[in-house]
Amino acid sequence: MADVRNDTATPVIVPVQAPVQTPVEEREVSRTDDGEHDRFSHYCRKEDIMRAMVTGEAITALCGKKWVPARDPERYPVCPTCKERKAAGWKL
Repeated sequence: MADVRNDTATPVIVPVQAPVQTPVEEREVSRTDDGEHDRFSHYCRKEDIMRAMVTGEAITALCGKKWVPARDPERYPVCPTCKERKAAGWKL
């Protein structure tokens, strides 16, 4: 028998996929405190403290710390940043 070759056949092209790199979005975590502020008592408005004690929502101190008051402030020294800002005339 004769060897029959098909010269008109098209080559088979196998698609090659490049590795897919999924972009990773880093979330920026906002911190309400850095732990250092927990060692101090802070200056805040009396009305804000009372509201936070009843509702459980966070308040902001004169130094910028945000937290829900739950401890007795008499047991801790006053925050140096709050003390400086109050002496400089900052208002609550």
